[in-house]
Amino acid sequence: MALTDTVTQRPERDASMVDLHCHFLPGIDDGPATLEEAVALARKAAANGIGRVVVTPHIHCGRYENDLNSILPVFEMFSRELKARDVPVRLDFAAEVRIGPEIIELAESERLPFLGMRDGCRMLLLEFPHSHIPLGSDKMVSWLLLRKIRPVIAHPERNKDVMRNLSRILPFIEMGCLLQVTAGSMAGNFGPFCRSACIKLLESGWGWAMASDAHNLSHRPPELEAGRAAAEKIIGSAASWAMVRDNPASILESHPA
Repeated sequence: MALTDTVTQRPERDASMVDLHCHFLPGIDDGPATLEEAVALARKAAANGIGRVVVTPHIHCGRYENDLNSILPVFEMFSRELKARDVPVRLDFAAEVRIGPEIIELAESERLPFLGMRDGCRMLLLEFPHSHIPLGSDKMVSWLLLRKIRPVIAHPERNKDVMRNLSRILPFIEMGCLLQVTAGSMAGNFGPFCRSACIKLLESGWGWAMASDAHNLSHRPPELEAGRAAAEKIIGSAASWAMVRDNPASILESHPA
């Protein structure tokens, strides 16, 4: 089964890339602790050919108690800082939302930040635990889809259930979820098993977007090109550029920020 929900325009190598998932906001999750660290991440992204960034702090009940109301003022402060310092990155925000029953209350109270819109649906960056796909995840995704909230599943190739058996992600694709893989996974930075799962996802036609999931400059930097270049060897130039530019940009055109 190949995922056809893909834009494949002719790539232009000098065009800016779009990072749909990263942790740049200071002091709000496990990303940078200080403003200076956060600005350094944004400068690094720009130097690496990333022209548009969606900061996606964690919403994870019991660990990172964020929501739209707590993220927005930090985003606005950071956006002002980048403009004042002439950092050439266009900034948007959403959140990386850990799957769980808390999503229901957050959605009903309009406290979920979304990536944008696609085909009349609000696009939600949804995260599974790294260890497994929780029982009942399909029911939660069905609940979201009934309310025209369409998940973009973050880094499925780093989920141990998916690494052991790629077909574990197939029901979510068949329901209409899109998949966002990590550039570092494709480049081999998360180990051979993770890279193998990423390659299989791309070979199956299931990789829709590639993002950095950057947290810091040392171990999780904001880089896309190494992953894109590795993906190009698997799926070709046009499709690899679509994953880091055209596809993510297509849902950001309606971003509320």
